[in-house]
This record gives sequence, C-alpha cells and structure tokens, in this order.
Amino acid sequence: MNQRLQRLADQIQRELAVLIRDEVNDPRLTGFVTISSVKVSPDLGYADIYVTIMEPELNDSMTKSSHEQSLKVLANAAGFLRTELSHRLKTRTTPRLRFHYDEVTARGNYMMDLINQAVAKSDEDNITDMDHDINDELGANQANSTGSDSISSSQDLANQPNK
Repeated sequence: MNQRLQRLADQIQRELAVLIRDEVNDPRLTGFVTISSVKVSPDLGYADIYVTIMEPELNDSMTKSSHEQSLKVLANAAGFLRTELSHRLKTRTTPRLRFHYDEVTARGNYMMDLINQAVAKSDEDNITDMDHDINDELGANQANSTGSDSISSSQDLANQPNK
C-alpha cells in the first residue's frame, strides 16, 4: 500500500472510531468496538474495516459467531457512516465500507489467556513441589535429630560411672 492510501486508511480509522462511538446508538451494539485496521483498495472504491468487539462481561466470547449481530449492525450503519465520513474527509470520493471481524486480535487474546493459565498452573505446581520438598527435609531432619539424640543418650549412659 502506498503512502497516500496508508494516510487515508489512518484517517478513516480515526474518524470511524469517533463516529461509531458518538453517532451509532443501536442497542444491539452491546460491546466496545475497536477498529484494528483499515485497508483501502487502490481505486478508493472500498475500505475493509477490521474490528474487534470487547463485551462488557469478560468471558470466552471472542469469536466471530458471538459478534455476528454487532457486525450486522455495523454493516447496516455503513451507509450512514460513509455519508458522515464524506463530510469529514477532504477527498473526491469516499470508499464503501465493509466491516470484518478481526480474528487475528481475538486469536492473540485467546493465546495470551492460554499462556496465563499455563503460567498460573506452573506456579501452583512449583509451590506444591516446594511444599513437598520442605516437608521431606523437615521429616529427614527430625529423624536425624531423634536418632542422634538416642545415640548421644546411649553414649552418655556408657560414659557415666556405675553407682
């Protein structure tokens, strides 16, 4: 993508973020919409907008199927957003907007969750192993101290004069 298209894509991204936040008041759009990237076709006919939708409740719903309704809302608002965008941009034509769910970001978030779970499990295992090691050492020390006490007691008895 050449520099002119990249500048236009960046400007579309900024303006759409504001428009979606302030102007789209559809109750079916439940989450926080983040525009990950915008790709403008070389002929300025289309702009592919990649979005992620962060739901208010945190769960494993970072999948395309769980956000299809939000994508439909954005697709239905595309004409309105294009009109508003044309008022803000200083270009002769405004590209048609096509919204896509950004699976790369969702997949990255999923992988980070898996890594965090693995690290937490590893930390739990290390703590459990350390507890077992400490208990083993304490048990061995108690056995050694009990054995040495009996040895020293028998040596003391042997060294004492008979009465």
